[in-house]
Amino acid sequence: MDISQNSHHFKQQFLDGVVFAYPTEAVFGLGCDPMNEAAVMQLLALKNRPLEKGLILIASSKQQLVKFVNFSAVDPKILTEVEQSWPGPNTWLLPKKQGTPDFITGGSDLIAVRVSDHLVVNQMCDLVDSAIVSTSANLNGEPPAKTCDQVHGQFGDGLLCLDGALGNQKNPSQIRNGLTGETVRAS
Repeated sequence: MDISQNSHHFKQQFLDGVVFAYPTEAVFGLGCDPMNEAAVMQLLALKNRPLEKGLILIASSKQQLVKFVNFSAVDPKILTEVEQSWPGPNTWLLPKKQGTPDFITGGSDLIAVRVSDHLVVNQMCDLVDSAIVSTSANLNGEPPAKTCDQVHGQFGDGLLCLDGALGNQKNPSQIRNGLTGETVRAS
């Protein structure tokens, strides 16, 4: 599916709790509405991913993350670093805002978030005016998919896949702790 030509259809499916695959900076991701518990549970079951690991939220702007992240609890020096690293392939673990579901954070007080500069990701997020769930599109132990054909090879033809080119990154995003600044996963 090409999102630019099927925007209304995609928005309705997002609101209906459909799990979908889409291109990101390095690999295809699996996503859904982060506030829809049934959709998140379906995504976790598809991927065979434990709830406790938590999930990344990806957005087209910091504003789309405000309802999930307590930015005021971040040291101003680190917050400046966070803001300067976006948009881009930089995921930060930041204090979650009260009301952010544990099924997104895996029960942690921190939430993993990224502001992307990828065209398809930004189109999706802007269309639904929300951050979306982002986890690599692969079954546990399998390499991440890099095309819709590979997505369908791992998850079947029934999974909605938004077509598009990957970004220029070779590896998934770097993850850093927004309280300490330390790198948790190198890119």
